[in-house]
Amino acid sequence: MNDVSMAAGGAQRRQVALGNPEIAAWQEDGVWHVDAVTPLAPFPARFTDRLVSGAQDHPERTLVARRGPDGEWIRLSYADVLQSARRIGQALLDRGLSEERPLVILSGNDLEHFQLALGAMYAGVPYSPLSPAYSLVATDPAKLRDLIEQLTPGALFACDGTAFARAIEAVLPEDTELILARGEVPRRAATTFASLLATEPTTIDARNEQVGPSTIAKFLFTSGSTKKPKAVITTHQMLCSNQQMLLQTFPFFGEEPPVLLDWLPWNHTFGGSHNVGIVLYNGGTIYLDDGRPTPKDFATTLRNLREIAPTVYFNIPVAWEMLAEALETDDQLAQTFFSRVKLFFCAGAGLSQSAWEHLDEVALKRCGESIRIMTGLGMTETSPSCTFGTGPISRAGYVGVPAPGCKVKLVPMNGKLEARFHGPHVTPGYWRAPHLTAEAFDADGYYCTGDALRFVDGNKPKLGFMFDGRIAEDFKLSSGTFVSVGPLRARVISQGAPYVQDAVVTGLDRHAIGLMIFPRMDNCLALSKLPAGTPASEVLASEPVRAFFTQLLATLNVNASGSSTRVERMLLLSEPPSIDAREQTDKGSINQAAVLNRRAALVEALYDGTDSSVIVAA
Repeated sequence: MNDVSMAAGGAQRRQVALGNPEIAAWQEDGVWHVDAVTPLAPFPARFTDRLVSGAQDHPERTLVARRGPDGEWIRLSYADVLQSARRIGQALLDRGLSEERPLVILSGNDLEHFQLALGAMYAGVPYSPLSPAYSLVATDPAKLRDLIEQLTPGALFACDGTAFARAIEAVLPEDTELILARGEVPRRAATTFASLLATEPTTIDARNEQVGPSTIAKFLFTSGSTKKPKAVITTHQMLCSNQQMLLQTFPFFGEEPPVLLDWLPWNHTFGGSHNVGIVLYNGGTIYLDDGRPTPKDFATTLRNLREIAPTVYFNIPVAWEMLAEALETDDQLAQTFFSRVKLFFCAGAGLSQSAWEHLDEVALKRCGESIRIMTGLGMTETSPSCTFGTGPISRAGYVGVPAPGCKVKLVPMNGKLEARFHGPHVTPGYWRAPHLTAEAFDADGYYCTGDALRFVDGNKPKLGFMFDGRIAEDFKLSSGTFVSVGPLRARVISQGAPYVQDAVVTGLDRHAIGLMIFPRMDNCLALSKLPAGTPASEVLASEPVRAFFTQLLATLNVNASGSSTRVERMLLLSEPPSIDAREQTDKGSINQAAVLNRRAALVEALYDGTDSSVIVAA
């Protein structure tokens, strides 16, 4: 057990019980093996077993809550959710839903989605939550249609038929049952969600007994940040074993029922498997946050955090940066937020060191203690968690050591070490794609991630890993010099805060590295001091904005050691990334290859000297 009490600089750290697994590390034929020796404790056969035990042990405790139209919290207890899961599960069985005819959910995070998911899992019926952005933001239905065709659903649920009508009309086969919580879709009959809840449970409990570790719980699609989205098979064993890994890594989850306030989308593994799972597995409560880390919607998150005190808080880097700024000036927010939180967790992308330090400074100022900031490495195919930084090292980019039950191989690949994982939390493969499954695993059955890791200390491999980018994104300059894209992109975003949303690194078969920058236009507009409504191209051409990015380019090159790290030129993009063109995934990740392909003319202009807006290094 690791109960770290002192932070860097001698500051007092709030105590939190962390697991510190024993690690074995050895090298064999050039391949590193780094395994957690600490055994994984037994775990349930079914993900919904924790719902059943929770309804028995603390039936009235709130499991999930969301604000209603009047602003008050609508709460569902463990007993409530078990009852609804049994009724919904029976309704799905009555419709003959199965692996070949699963349930598709078109919805954000809401109470109906939560109950449907647990009802489907209780019945052993796979479900697949699809990103609402493919329906509500994208204008081309092709991507959504492709996902539907991969699944051949027996039924589709939408929280609001009116909002999703255009997408449903474009992609849903006529013989697929439509289920709606509210609204309507023209020319389509629909079953009401209320009618599912009215179904009398008859054979459902007997069916639940047949659900086992290998039963498919859900299909989660990969983000498509590098290739076409694939349907990842997620079994009950994967979810349960990964939650046991988490509990042994964070024993404090079992000491006090965790309380989460969370917006992270359930169509992704971090929000839907990791965070929801932590709550259910440990008898906790999740409050659904209808806010988002955007200038328009973050006020909703702050309102919720003034009222709900989480015991652990999860978010993505941009949200942490916005929250740290708010905590500096909002007394009520700081008082509630720091009252019982024991751990911060950042995922989705790396938190910059400057943002990390700022967050730590705010915590010390507001509550007199440093709150441990946790990072790790996980992915959809591993449901999701593999490594965590629970030891003495605490800094940006550190992803720690394998969790109990996880085995790691580091295989030399293009000058880096590719991380490969094995354990009960790893997917058996991709749905209806045996060739993709075969490509994803090596001869020893390890999942090949494409992520690169390096040892934080080559002389002490048991200290764990630093993240070292995506191998598939790296490239060679015309000189033959390798460019490591991930670390460079991370530096651009970190040092370009708060004016850089993301960056695409160019230079394949060219003489020098270039950058195409997706700016944060709201912040750039404020910097430019131009009036609201000014076209993006004029904002980016303004003197203050140009001056900032010119200085950013110089800063990036201060410690450049050669052509592999020196950035020669930069172009600011006035057009945001397109979901329709696969430049951006629904969770905001940039598909570097898609951007480079779609904007090939801009890449040429970046190098040929014809575009006067290109910023060139001195």
